[in-house]
Amino acid sequence: MSQQPKGDVVSRLYNWVKAGLERTVYMGVQYTYPKRFVSPLGYLGVLTGITFLVLGVTGGLLMIYYQPTLSGCGSVTCAFGSIERINNSVPFGWLLRNVHYTASNAMVLLAVLHMYYQYFSGRFKIKNEILWVTGVILGIITGLEAFSGYDLLFNQRAGLAIEIGSSLANASPLIGGTVRLATFGAGFTDFVLRLYAAHVFILPMVMLILVFIHFPRYLVFDLPVISTVVGGLFLIAAIFPVAVGIGYSPSNPQLTIPEWYLTGIYALLRTEFDKFVMGGLMPALLFLMALVVPFVDTSKKLNWKDRPFFTALGITTIAQVLITTAWGFYINPDTSLPTLARLFVDPALYFSSMLGVTVLSFVFTYAFLRYLKNKERVRRAVAPSAPLLTKKWVFIIFLTLVGAQLALNFFAWTAALSSLNALALFDSGAILVTFGVIVHLYRYSQSLPF
Repeated sequence: MSQQPKGDVVSRLYNWVKAGLERTVYMGVQYTYPKRFVSPLGYLGVLTGITFLVLGVTGGLLMIYYQPTLSGCGSVTCAFGSIERINNSVPFGWLLRNVHYTASNAMVLLAVLHMYYQYFSGRFKIKNEILWVTGVILGIITGLEAFSGYDLLFNQRAGLAIEIGSSLANASPLIGGTVRLATFGAGFTDFVLRLYAAHVFILPMVMLILVFIHFPRYLVFDLPVISTVVGGLFLIAAIFPVAVGIGYSPSNPQLTIPEWYLTGIYALLRTEFDKFVMGGLMPALLFLMALVVPFVDTSKKLNWKDRPFFTALGITTIAQVLITTAWGFYINPDTSLPTLARLFVDPALYFSSMLGVTVLSFVFTYAFLRYLKNKERVRRAVAPSAPLLTKKWVFIIFLTLVGAQLALNFFAWTAALSSLNALALFDSGAILVTFGVIVHLYRYSQSLPF
């Protein structure tokens, strides 16, 4: 019997897998693999999804060692104690925890950037309202997922977030007590299990269901950009490792601030106005405004330059989020004052700054758009510029990067064997980023003249 050619075996295996997947949801999606560099702004949603997968893998491994209980572990809670053990004793636990934490922050940021890109580019008009609405809901759930995740540490910062969340739920009219009981339980004795279930199962399942509705049929899958983004997560996690913190204690006088995506709500609450209005109603109005955008901005114009009012409105929301976040980080430096006095945010100054950035955002946006319009009138044709690099220099840089890639692999392996966690993680991130640069450089070389 003659031996079957290897190529024929591979081809038959490929066709067999393809035929088996023919009726699955994966074959219903049209994937695009760019041959040239494309801006990642157009598929920030895919990058958010990739970050979600990183969170799923690292979170699943962390679940093996995490203990969602508060009692039975001596001087510290089991929840906090297990985080300390993961961070200090479990092999590669430090790496997994830091990548997971960095990816959670990155996912929130990427989701926000994705929403604003869709808004300013007008791409939400090309698709349909369902994609936009489910995207906004996904953004809200992403924030809740991140909130429930860092609460599981039960350190001082998590304790503050739990107190804020519990008081907000309790402040809801009519159903406040029921909502607080259902979400946080009867107290610290059972809230960890509830948040743990929400973080690892309930919220991810809701997100997966919404993803099947939200993701369009045509997806851009650019491996080098994805590699660069994941590598960037590794680099950030290595350069800015997150501390375990101090175990939560109600008697601890230490002042702490929530995560950056919650400081805006924290600032609203510190004005000491009604909790439900400040921490519940005002953020809800912001999300409601986002939800109705496709039903209000119904013009055929897509470019942000042609939609001055909605462009100014988008700039205003960004400015208000930034100013609110900045207020959330503010703590009165006078240590002689009581804790509540140091945390108090003067509502007159707070709302004056909000009104001020609103006026400035509209004035700046309209003035800038007028400047661009006048500039376009006097624009002259510009001769095409010469290529930045020649084939020779591309080849030299390519060989240098390949050599650097081999060296980085060696350094990463050596660092891992030597238990140099931060260095191993940094080198791994550099490997992924370098791979993305190498592929992009190869694509760039294909457009150069011989």
